[in-house]
Amino acid sequence: MKQLAVILTMMLLLLSCSGRRQLSPEELSQKLDSVKNVEINEHLKLQGINLEESDNPMKMFYDSLNLQTLPISYSEDYVKFLPAFKPVPQEIISYFELQYCNEPKAVSLPESIGAKLILIATDESPHLYSLWLYSLDDEYMPVDKLCLYAIEDKSDEINPEEFIQYYSITSDYEIRLLDYSKTQHKTRFEEIYYIDSARKFVMRETSLE
Repeated sequence: MKQLAVILTMMLLLLSCSGRRQLSPEELSQKLDSVKNVEINEHLKLQGINLEESDNPMKMFYDSLNLQTLPISYSEDYVKFLPAFKPVPQEIISYFELQYCNEPKAVSLPESIGAKLILIATDESPHLYSLWLYSLDDEYMPVDKLCLYAIEDKSDEINPEEFIQYYSITSDYEIRLLDYSKTQHKTRFEEIYYIDSARKFVMRETSLE
């Protein structure tokens, strides 16, 4: 943060110098915004996002993520420990509408038919995460999202020891979601999704017969 400290010092000297005109509120606001932008850029640099190399913070964020290879499927350890996931910087959170989360984490997936994919873990309560799959466009902005695993679905009527939410993503990008009762040995529902050319998650018709 040395650069920020230097800028703040220079601003204080500028404002305190005698014989110079005072800055208007608009000019002062612009200078303070410049200092804030420098602070944000310095913070992003510490997380591997250097806006001097690109004017697209979402691209820098995407490029900074670890890659989760496919196929992938539900396991208790995976949703608990989130291997290879990295924190989502505060400056990026708003792009994903995650303002209600304290410490969201993310990992990227291999691209599919031009769709850039990110798996984001959102902390709904301490150390408990839901998992969301996001698709991004050519400008790295979110297009669509799909919930793979939601901790809030485990209501009081369902014993977590008897109930499992299962998800899987194949190497062909078939996304399968199901709820399974371990005591009844029965699937409560099943949904299968694919990614279309518009980078949307589209559900295929399925049957539980």
